[in-house]
Amino acid sequence: MDIQELYQEIILDHSRYPRNFGKPKEGNFVEAEGTNPSCGDSIRVFAQLDPQHQIIETICFEGKGCAICMASASLMTEVAKKKKIEQIKALKENLQGFLTGNEKLKEELPEELACLKGVRHFPIRVKCALLPWHALDKLLTHF
Repeated sequence: MDIQELYQEIILDHSRYPRNFGKPKEGNFVEAEGTNPSCGDSIRVFAQLDPQHQIIETICFEGKGCAICMASASLMTEVAKKKKIEQIKALKENLQGFLTGNEKLKEELPEELACLKGVRHFPIRVKCALLPWHALDKLLTHF
């Protein structure tokens, strides 16, 4: 795989025009932050949670980072919205296992995240892709 394949059009689009970007102006949000001191990427994730139904009602983020980090955060917010907490935790574990090891995907990634599969071939970029997911994982400890 060459570097051109890593930076697919969808990665560049989500990086340049991140979805669900910005700090919420009002509402009852919980938040968590993730930083990578080695490269300076920093992401803060905000979510409204429905504890009764164990669902992420709304999710958004702010921060700065490389194209892979920003695209991963943008894609994560699109996938996580209106999903059950257990689904998101399982998805994060599946993605992390695939990107960091030799594990095959336990379940196929949602179509929206398929573009992140190429990150696996560039170990130095794996932390960038997983940073927003680690922040979300921290946020979910509020349940």
